[in-house]
Amino acid sequence: MICTGCPRGCAAERTAREGRGFCRMGTDPVVARAAPHFGEEPCISGPGGSGTVFFSGCTMGCVFCQNAKISIGGYGKAMTPKELRELFFSLADKGVCNLNLVTGGHFIPAIAEALEGGFPLPVVWNSSGYESVEALRMLEGKVQVYLPDMKYAESSLSARYSHAPNYPETAKAAILEMFRQTGPYVMTEDGLLTRGVAIRHLVMPGALLNSFAVMDWVEETFSPGDVLFSLMSQYTPQPGGAAFPELCRTLTAEEHEAAVGYLMDSGIEDGFYQELEAAGEDFIPAFDLTGVDKQPNL
Repeated sequence: MICTGCPRGCAAERTAREGRGFCRMGTDPVVARAAPHFGEEPCISGPGGSGTVFFSGCTMGCVFCQNAKISIGGYGKAMTPKELRELFFSLADKGVCNLNLVTGGHFIPAIAEALEGGFPLPVVWNSSGYESVEALRMLEGKVQVYLPDMKYAESSLSARYSHAPNYPETAKAAILEMFRQTGPYVMTEDGLLTRGVAIRHLVMPGALLNSFAVMDWVEETFSPGDVLFSLMSQYTPQPGGAAFPELCRTLTAEEHEAAVGYLMDSGIEDGFYQELEAAGEDFIPAFDLTGVDKQPNL
């Protein structure tokens, strides 16, 4: 097939197991890990963990990516939609709170097929936000919770760090589509998110104005009770960002205080923020085919 499914529209040829596009993936999903995960926001992780499926490949290319082994390296096992559905149900049997699909935008047709017939738990779409509205509509009725990033409001930064100058307008349109599908967020009495949109933003070193602009957009676009907002302070330098001196450090206490202060002074009422101590490698799981297979299929 000739692929135009993601915002890059690179029109690359993709077969089931091979692809020549930006994501370097075929059309069959490649999975690097499938296991309960406790590193998400409390409303996602819950007491039993989030049943997280990490897909390989990516449509972005962030130089600071913490998951470079799979997003760039492509490590993982390719699965048919039928095999993927069986994997989903094996996670449900582990007592998790939801099914959490991480960075699957380049596999949307296959994932939508795997979700046909419904699923017994809320399905969480955990993504970079860099997705087309047309592709997201394939997930309507199949995904109950959207967990997108809003990485950038400044196109100069998205071009420099993620090779995606059109990221801001693309992510805004995608998030609006996600909200159209779900409506205002819904929580259980014990604080689990069962429907809605939770927008994440990672504060970058030296880029406070970008963070302020992201928060401005969320405040101006949504009313209290519409969406959740998660301000993340866990930025940790990665080898891919070594060529960018400004990215070779964690946030300063002053940057963290300024970002959290801006959030507190804004009209955003619902959500979370991380403490400065969140920076580090603790949030990076082992990409070793846990829950997938003992041997890779590369």
